[in-house]
Amino acid sequence: MIDMTYRPGQRVRVTQQIPRLSGTTSITVEGVVIRSGQQKTGSWFAHARDERLWLDRLELRREDGELVTVNLDQYSSVEILDDALSGSSADPHRG
Repeated sequence: MIDMTYRPGQRVRVTQQIPRLSGTTSITVEGVVIRSGQQKTGSWFAHARDERLWLDRLELRREDGELVTVNLDQYSSVEILDDALSGSSADPHRG
């Protein structure tokens, strides 16, 4: 399970690696956290809560106003750039 200690107002950088046959591709997104937590999908999953597949998600607002939903997995790394609530920067957190 991913560490979901991200709070609204924190500025974060999410880097995701996508494994491929010929290596990996990396994608990076920066933004301010709007919401974090687990959300259920429409996919059925036996013996899970509500019989649904649940994903760890971060909802971000990019600098240009675009809203981005990121599904976090074992290939995701989340770095807290600025913690608006405490006014400090923190060390990177690995997901």
